Amino acid sequence: MKTSLLALCLMACCCVAFGQELYVNTEPASNMAARSLGIRMENQGFFDPEFKNRTTLEAMYGASGKLMLHGAAYLSDFYQPRQRFEGGSFYAKYRFLSVDDVQRHFRGAVFGKLAGSRNPYAVQELALEGDNSGVQSGLVFTQLLHKLALSASGSYIRGLNSDNASGRITGAKEALGYTLSAVTCYFLKTTGVMTRSM
Repeated sequence: MKTSLLALCLMACCCVAFGQELYVNTEPASNMAARSLGIRMENQGFFDPEFKNRTTLEAMYGASGKLMLHGAAYLSDFYQPRQRFEGGSFYAKYRFLSVDDVQRHFRGAVFGKLAGSRNPYAVQELALEGDNSGVQSGLVFTQLLHKLALSASGSYIRGLNSDNASGRITGAKEALGYTLSAVTCYFLKTTGVMTRSM
């Protein structure tokens, strides 16, 4: 397993790739192209008082021009001494609004997420990226103005009891979430395909 991961990382370093991932930690209202597949791998961690990390492997599929689906698996040692599979999530986004013009567009989408986790509820925060089990639904709007992209979302999150003895919610069971993102593109190639895919 370690050899395969090392080989994959070395191949990724040797290949030149051009992409347009403007929002790394938030989702815009735009979808990926229909019948396309994307894979995202993320690692996050902290060093104090000891090193702990979480790896997320996410597969994304553009089912149509308006519907996008995600499935994610989480592996970490945040809540136990060794790495283990924590859980997974399923995410769907449907774009219901699209106003396009030359070098600008406005998009609106509704989204939902269902997450399951084996972790105990150790903190007051409801986080559906491996920490907690729960459901989330909301709206996201994205405005592109030439090379400036703005995105805002609002959502409702409901925590669910996790599948373990200490998985009962002891704190907040509901939360409101929001994001606000702004990205400007300095090195974006202005081809029709790249502008459309945003």
